[in-house]
Amino acid sequence: MHPSSLAKYRPFPPVHLPDRTWPDAVISHTPVWCSVDLRDGNQALPQPMSIEEKLEFFDLLCRVGFKQIEVGFPSAAETEFNFLRRLIDENRIPEDVTVQVLVQTREHLIRRTFEAIDGAKRAIVHIYNSTSPLQRRVTFNNASREQIRDIAIEGAMLVKQLAPTIPHTEVILQYSPESFSDTELDFSLECCNAVIDIWQPTPEKRMIINLPDTVQWSTPNIHADMIEWMCRNLKNRESVLVSLHTHNDRGTGVAATELGLMAGADRVEGTLFGNGERTGNLDIVTVALNLNSHGIATGLDFADLQSIRVIYERVTRLNVPERQPYAGELVFTAFSGSHQDAIKKGLDLRCNELTKNPDVPWGVPYLTIDPQDIGRSYEAIIRINSQSGKGGVAYVLDREHGFELPKTMHPQVGKRIYDFADEMGRELTIDEIREVFFREFVNVASPLDVVDYELIHQVGERGQVKCEASILLHGESQHIEGLGNGPINAFVHSLTSIGLKDFKVTDYRSHAVRGGSDASAAAYVQVQHDDGRLLWGAGVDPSIEMAGLKALVTAWNLLRP
Repeated sequence: MHPSSLAKYRPFPPVHLPDRTWPDAVISHTPVWCSVDLRDGNQALPQPMSIEEKLEFFDLLCRVGFKQIEVGFPSAAETEFNFLRRLIDENRIPEDVTVQVLVQTREHLIRRTFEAIDGAKRAIVHIYNSTSPLQRRVTFNNASREQIRDIAIEGAMLVKQLAPTIPHTEVILQYSPESFSDTELDFSLECCNAVIDIWQPTPEKRMIINLPDTVQWSTPNIHADMIEWMCRNLKNRESVLVSLHTHNDRGTGVAATELGLMAGADRVEGTLFGNGERTGNLDIVTVALNLNSHGIATGLDFADLQSIRVIYERVTRLNVPERQPYAGELVFTAFSGSHQDAIKKGLDLRCNELTKNPDVPWGVPYLTIDPQDIGRSYEAIIRINSQSGKGGVAYVLDREHGFELPKTMHPQVGKRIYDFADEMGRELTIDEIREVFFREFVNVASPLDVVDYELIHQVGERGQVKCEASILLHGESQHIEGLGNGPINAFVHSLTSIGLKDFKVTDYRSHAVRGGSDASAAAYVQVQHDDGRLLWGAGVDPSIEMAGLKALVTAWNLLRP
């Protein structure tokens, strides 16, 4: 923004609350959740959901565990009205789920809304009117505070009058001073208390006062001050559920909600993945999983978040961003080498700890929760591009392809693979990583190749074996033999017999390849050249002995200039 533009803006005034208590509060229990996907979320879609899509989404929300679901604005359109009637007439609303409907505080709209909810076991009638000075001046043509307050009073009185006309439906009143976020606190309180006086809630039959952060004007701490101030001053507080409905204009919807809960709120409205007008509503998935990450049960089940996301993307025709908390494709993925190394070590350590204590707390660097708890595998946690490190490459080869590279082999393999990623200018797939590993480090057969071999145990020579092998050296076939205390040692001596003496074996490892075909074995041999260079080679073969010889041959070949 150009400096000349700044003069038109003013800081949002703070709340005078010197004895605020919310900064020391700890969220220890879950709020009441209300999904507004089918109303607030739906109205923000370029192409609103069809009735069939809304029915599918409603069923999804019920499976997730929402007990309060705002299903629409039935007085606004026939589609909205018909959708709610299908829910009621086809008995699609579970016994423990309460539907919520939104309606402006206008008589004909409220009466139409009661036609829509008739027959539901329970329904929250959510009335609202805008209250802020800006709305009073612009939308209501300089209406007075008294005129705005009277709109709320008249709406509440009409709902109370109509409730007995549908005796089979329990009606719960919810009131929102719709632009609470920039309304004077004393006037918000005046409107809310006026509605409370009319409805006369009790601790057994509470009403809902919703305090929407309709447009985010302030920082989350000021929002929390506003919520605490209202919680202190509302009439019959024990008979009222204080509800939050934050938007995300400043990118702080989650923070404002969490601080609002610390400030005393009881209930949260939001949508899956934050869909909503402008920059969106609160993302309930994020807030709920944040609570889960502190060991707090929420009543919402996101154990298969990927499937939820698939349905959401199909019926809304929106995409969940790759970096969306918890749900995005890349949120558990590390490309950075240091991050990859720490994650790999953390996961390996956790595996070891779980064998001793199945209740060991979660603790893996860079992963706030266990991805498996929301249906994600460990497969995509570490991915490789030119910024990746040796540990990340080793992790992928281990987890995805079953190759347990020796620790000191990681730098050699890692450098070559992320150099290749740099050459390609993009992330490598797990198959490409395997292809580069095999091309550069496995069964490399030039200039030296082992074609066949035979091991003969020497009678009377304790632990001695004789290796007879057919090799190709620079394309020429040779038969060699040597004696040693094992296959590798005997083969080294056979190479020495034809003058290949400029190296020595310094390390050897082997294992069965997890998931490998033909019961493959993998072997790794490190050799040191006379000039001091150390290099690893790998061999893969159904025979563990041949895998070891191929690893040695590979390492020898890699030492060549």
